[in-house]
Amino acid sequence: MKYQFIAAQRPEFKIKVMCRVLGVSRSGYYAWCKRPLSPRKMADQSLTQQIEIIHQQSRRTYGSVRVQVELAEQGVKCGHNRVARLMREVGLRAKQSRKFKISTTDSNHDDPIAPHLLERDFNASRPNEKWLADISFIPTLEGWLYVAVVLDLP
Repeated sequence: MKYQFIAAQRPEFKIKVMCRVLGVSRSGYYAWCKRPLSPRKMADQSLTQQIEIIHQQSRRTYGSVRVQVELAEQGVKCGHNRVARLMREVGLRAKQSRKFKISTTDSNHDDPIAPHLLERDFNASRPNEKWLADISFIPTLEGWLYVAVVLDLP
């Protein structure tokens, strides 16, 4: 862990100073730099690439549990804690959608209420006598789609 810190801070500080401050030998740091990756680390790198692909295909909505299920369906055996750790290390998080609460009507007000002119009589004796209208909205991936309808009662 200390060696990783030294490698990350290498452009900012001298290696000699960082090794002295952190209490590690310079030869140990350089040996760590030359050491090949362990089989577990190589497997983690490969698994991280697969995780990133699955996460991207899910439009960044899958968390570690769902990513692990998808990996299992692809024949990759690993636990969700390992997937969670690898996702955390590369900064992958599931988008959480907020629950949408429709608040179109406020019945608790002191404003005057429009009179009900039709009084539920939906029969008209001639065209252009009684009109009905309604508006609704539909959530889409590009935003809200509004639909308005106006009807002339027969």
